[in-house]
Amino acid sequence: MGTMNNPIQVGLYAITDSQLTPAATLITSVEAAIRGGTVMVQYREKFAPMAERVAQARNLQSVCAAAGVPLLINDDAELARRVGAAGVHLGQTDGSAAEARHLLGDGAIIGITCHADLELAKAAMEGSADYLAFGRFFTSSTKPEAPAASTDILTQAKRFNRPVTAIGGITTENGELLIRAGADLLAVVGGLFGGGPETIEQKAKTFQRLFASHHPLFLYPDNRSSHK
Repeated sequence: MGTMNNPIQVGLYAITDSQLTPAATLITSVEAAIRGGTVMVQYREKFAPMAERVAQARNLQSVCAAAGVPLLINDDAELARRVGAAGVHLGQTDGSAAEARHLLGDGAIIGITCHADLELAKAAMEGSADYLAFGRFFTSSTKPEAPAASTDILTQAKRFNRPVTAIGGITTENGELLIRAGADLLAVVGGLFGGGPETIEQKAKTFQRLFASHHPLFLYPDNRSSHK
């Protein structure tokens, strides 16, 4: 797999969800996604008690570390530090990237939600974000209130020279459009999770095939220097 700014790779970014990946199936679901080729995992749990979140994040970190796949924690840099995760994903209201960087160190991956706003992306890049997340592109059940984004923001965001992540209602059917527009990562929740392990693994493989067929890193491997 080609890397951009290591250790972020081009490909499927799997995001957990308390409804679609409840505690009982969380680990088997993520293991299936990793078998299918997922390049990054985000643990997203807003409601469980802290002790449960710590236990789940620890288990996920073991699975991800064994597979060599970075685990990020949604919104909670302190939890990321506690479980030794690779980094954190922050929304616009989740504290500053500078604080997360201070807590987690230079080697951590910090991703920032930029919605559909290049000014937010510029601020995130200047604030040491390692990747920029844009969305939502399609109707999303996990984030129904998120504002809609147009695909050309993915193309425009290439100027920031950071991996560009698309999120929001992404499926194996509509993912190609986003990769062709400039997405380096597709962050997927409902379009990946919710079925059994075999279904999840097959969907992950399908997403990875979309990258292999449509992402410049795979189409033009000699151009890797331009995707730092």
